[in-house]
Amino acid sequence: MKEKMIVQAADGLRVPKENRVNSYITHNPVKVPESLYYRRLVADGDLIMITENLKNETGVKE
Repeated sequence: MKEKMIVQAADGLRVPKENRVNSYITHNPVKVPESLYYRRLVADGDLIMITENLKNETGVKE
């Protein structure tokens, strides 16, 4: 099973979900698989990874 990470889109962006081009990640944190697709978007700055200590303060959706 792949590890999961919590991400949200950078300000003003809507990022397509992997394998779901009509579904987007926005400013609301979501849990996604730690795949190459999402890691590349984090590295490019399009997605922001939410750290563990902030997880309890946000309304995380899967």
